[in-house]
Amino acid sequence: MQPRNMSMSGVVDLAAVKAAQEAKAKAEQARAEAARTGGTGAVSPADLVIDVDEAGFERDILQRSTEVPVVIDFWAEWCEPCKQLSPVLERLAVEYNGRFLLAKIDVDANQMLMQQFGIQGIPAVFAVVAGQALPLFQGAAGEAQIRQTLDQLVQVAEQRFGLTGLTVDPEAEPGGGTAADEIPVGPYDALLEAAARALDANDLDGAVQAYKNVLAEDPANPEATLGLAQAELLRRVRDMDPQQVRKDAAEKPGDAQAQIAAADLDLAGGHVEDAFGRLVDTVARTAGDDRETVRVRLLELFDVVGADHPAVVTARRALARALF
Repeated sequence: MQPRNMSMSGVVDLAAVKAAQEAKAKAEQARAEAARTGGTGAVSPADLVIDVDEAGFERDILQRSTEVPVVIDFWAEWCEPCKQLSPVLERLAVEYNGRFLLAKIDVDANQMLMQQFGIQGIPAVFAVVAGQALPLFQGAAGEAQIRQTLDQLVQVAEQRFGLTGLTVDPEAEPGGGTAADEIPVGPYDALLEAAARALDANDLDGAVQAYKNVLAEDPANPEATLGLAQAELLRRVRDMDPQQVRKDAAEKPGDAQAQIAAADLDLAGGHVEDAFGRLVDTVARTAGDDRETVRVRLLELFDVVGADHPAVVTARRALARALF
């Protein structure tokens, strides 16, 4: 399976936002289940370093990255710098005590993965967090630099994705698995999976209805709330003429509907700050029903990105200033 979302630039990727919310929910569910059953879901130190090939990439890296940050070490037997770097990464994986999982990929045996990650030379080190891949460093690196990079990785994984890592038991048998492996299927998993499939197939009407079905039974469901916001945004921009929408917005700065349409396009294209800034400015220059309509749409767009995103925090403050 091809690695997804390799670009980690400043724009928001709707798939990345969805993955973050799903990862948080799964991590919280795993911890709750472990607490309920009295189990620890512990793994042995030996399980913190694994060899991965193309066949196991989705299972061992993409799926595991919803539990714990996965650091990927691309190496080869003939690579002398790899022989210096790999032992350091392996030692740190044990020292960090489950805060990340180290996956080792032999590029000679897995050239397709090397190509898909766009690797030009080795050693090369990447991370995958909640299905999102990002480069860490390439070539030889000092241990101090590696530690700093790993510290930043585990901090982001915990704060943004809710991934607190694996519990390590020095006496646990290798390959013992984690509590997340035994989590029973939730009451809405089938509906959420159907909604996600509809979204992936661009059946936006079907996705909207499926998420609404979940929310009818569980109004606070975070995955359905996020999915519905995304699906409705994509459905709104589906038939827009981007050139005309932007022309109307430029010519009618005080037109609430023109600015709302342009903000939808901005967000769907990943221009988060532009979308939020446009609507905050429109709130400031409108009144009455128009102002309320713009305010409500801005709150809906906050749901698409997620409350934890820095742009949402900033925009909420700006909205408060514009209103009061």
